[in-house]
Amino acid sequence: MKIDLAAMKIYMDVCSLNRPFDSQDDERVRIEADAVLSILRKCEDGRWTLLGSEIIEYEISKSPDFEKREKVELLYSISKDRIIMNEKILERAKELERISFSGYDALHIASAEYGGADVFLTTDDGIIRKAKKNINIIRVKVENPVIWFMEAIRDGY
Repeated sequence: MKIDLAAMKIYMDVCSLNRPFDSQDDERVRIEADAVLSILRKCEDGRWTLLGSEIIEYEISKSPDFEKREKVELLYSISKDRIIMNEKILERAKELERISFSGYDALHIASAEYGGADVFLTTDDGIIRKAKKNINIIRVKVENPVIWFMEAIRDGY
């Protein structure tokens, strides 16, 4: 079943949003950075929607590198819908912590689920492994931006 392209909701964690500004010496980092920027271009032109959240904003604000933080904030500024922290998200995050997700990661996944994201994108292999291990518990697809973007292109999104 295809999803309406304009309705595609994407949640990117902060490690994904940072990827274009990480050192590009590593081939994997360069490929992930290109995928992140390609996905964000589709969000910017209205084909997809980038979801924002209070936890993303909080985590970005804690970045010690001022220049990088400003660049990430500029990328993030294209987000359309903002997920506000609430009791449902906090309770769901506690459930996710019980199955080994860290505090920030649990809050990001819970926010993505609450916001109705079609996909939660992360460059963190640990999060992806835990999500795949708990596929029956996680209510949003969790994937690496490169893998997901290649699948989206293949499927005509």
